[in-house]
Amino acid sequence: MKKSNALQAVKFALFSASAGIIQVGSFTLLNELVLPNINIQNEKLMAILSAEYGVCYLIALVLSVLWNFTLNRRYTFRSAANIPVAMAKIAGFYLVFTPVSTILGNLAADKGVNEYIVLALTMASNFVLEYLFCKFVVYRNQENTLPEKTKKAE
Repeated sequence: MKKSNALQAVKFALFSASAGIIQVGSFTLLNELVLPNINIQNEKLMAILSAEYGVCYLIALVLSVLWNFTLNRRYTFRSAANIPVAMAKIAGFYLVFTPVSTILGNLAADKGVNEYIVLALTMASNFVLEYLFCKFVVYRNQENTLPEKTKKAE
């Protein structure tokens, strides 16, 4: 592995860890404080929120993805790629990853697996798959394309 690829992987891991802190923090806040104390009169909305793991997971995931995308585009892959196009590619990744991980997470939580263990396993698989997807799909041939002026400002 080239030194630049190793450094890139370390940066991705560190930014993913910060996104993980956001995901775990927001998941915990929602799971422990918000959803158990919510009182909604709308039966349909309450039915959706009754699958607490999935709701907490989805909100936490969106927050962490936005954070991770922003930092990794700029500092890890140093890409000047079209932001809407890059974000659309990430959205495509999550259009597959999210339903699969939510369904499997709900199944595991319903079978009695601790929701934090489910979350940790899901986050680990997300980390590996997203790095590979970013490296070989989202930023393919567009790494290190930020203008020099922008690079020096860091």
